[in-house]
Amino acid sequence: MSKVSGGADKRSQILDAALKLFNSQGFHGTSTASIAKAAGVATGTLFHHFPTKEALLETLFLTVKKEFADALGAMALPGSDLEQQAKTLWLGALDWGISNPDKQQFFQQFSLSVEIPLALREQAMQGILGFIGTMISQGQQQGILARLPLPIMLENCHGQYLSATRFFLDRPELALDPEHRDASFQLFWRAMRP
Repeated sequence: MSKVSGGADKRSQILDAALKLFNSQGFHGTSTASIAKAAGVATGTLFHHFPTKEALLETLFLTVKKEFADALGAMALPGSDLEQQAKTLWLGALDWGISNPDKQQFFQQFSLSVEIPLALREQAMQGILGFIGTMISQGQQQGILARLPLPIMLENCHGQYLSATRFFLDRPELALDPEHRDASFQLFWRAMRP
């Protein structure tokens, strides 16, 4: 891999290399030296940007979650009914996962991993993806969604997303099939209904 000058570029190179290696070798099977080599940077450069391998993993997790949240936020349909908003976001989230298989694989592997501290997972869910919690709360206030504790509802939504994207990544021929896409949304939506 060719070296690129500039701190931001090197940081991005390190994150990209870490994504690929964590996906293929796991967290414990990936050394910082192998990440630096794949990124085309010196090991010291890696440690300049990320003091530990754990810090690198956590930064990568938040970076990918933010990219995902930004993509979903751009799909928001203010003024539409809650079910239509949820369907737009759900299908958009599936499309993002299918279009970004490396990042989705990273989610699959690390979203529920003990390698990502609970506080960081909650920061990603409530901070970066906070608009989802807001939508659920609005649906609860309107009587459209079950009045269950928000943290467990968010975790359930996340689990359903991981399951649905795994289903479609394993069966790419069904990823654009309207019946299967709608079925995945109906399962998601009905799980939140009162």
